[in-house]
Amino acid sequence: MMSSLRVMRYSVLSGAYDYTSIYTWKSWLGGWLVRVMSQVTFFALIGRLLGANQQIWFLLVGNAIMIAAMEGVFALNMVSWERSTGTLPLIAASPTSPVLVLASHGVYLVVDGTVSALGALFLLGPVFGLPLPWPRVLLIIPLTILIAASAYSLGTFLGGVVLGFRGLNSVVVNVGIVALMALCGVNVPLDAYPGPIAWVSRFLPITHGLIAVRDVLAGDLGAAGLQALAEAGVATGWLVLCVLTFGRFVQRGRRNGSLEFAT
Repeated sequence: MMSSLRVMRYSVLSGAYDYTSIYTWKSWLGGWLVRVMSQVTFFALIGRLLGANQQIWFLLVGNAIMIAAMEGVFALNMVSWERSTGTLPLIAASPTSPVLVLASHGVYLVVDGTVSALGALFLLGPVFGLPLPWPRVLLIIPLTILIAASAYSLGTFLGGVVLGFRGLNSVVVNVGIVALMALCGVNVPLDAYPGPIAWVSRFLPITHGLIAVRDVLAGDLGAAGLQALAEAGVATGWLVLCVLTFGRFVQRGRRNGSLEFAT
């Protein structure tokens, strides 16, 4: 147990150092956050064209919280990044479980996704007149963390699935993000979907968490709590599936030689 915790600690620190090589606080504020707010503003303005505050707020909340899920899905890129630097074969050959290393290494995505989503929501909400009732609006913070972690579990699982298929990472990332946006109630209420699609959405990250966020804003804390438990169940399910399957994906990569260094 102590050995695993030590590996996780160093993996998390390594990921944090990697992140600081990607962004400074200036480039994060002037680049990434501006991009995020522009995306959320775009969808909120579509709601304004529809002519109703409820439409504006529905799209604003959905697309702001979606940022947390989007960054969580980016965990899928952990595999390709490790392969491109030549460290993936070393991770696979080490006595430590590869999923422990890779899942810990990208934890910064959960943090960044949460901060980005909340920044967009709390900065743009007042601009578009979204009521943010104090203090219950603070409950949105742990809900957003839960959503980011849930999507991160899915992204890590998908990273294992594409382990042996080098050219599919970008495709699967984009398809995964668009699928969550399309199926999980981000832009369209779930009751507008056909029954089978609505059923599938219940097993995907963000669906229950986003409903919980909207319930908090509406003042229905009891319903929000139930939806939060459902989101936690979805996150746990994807994490368990990842742990159970990742080792098999690595073994497949060892057999067919797909773990080697590749540019």
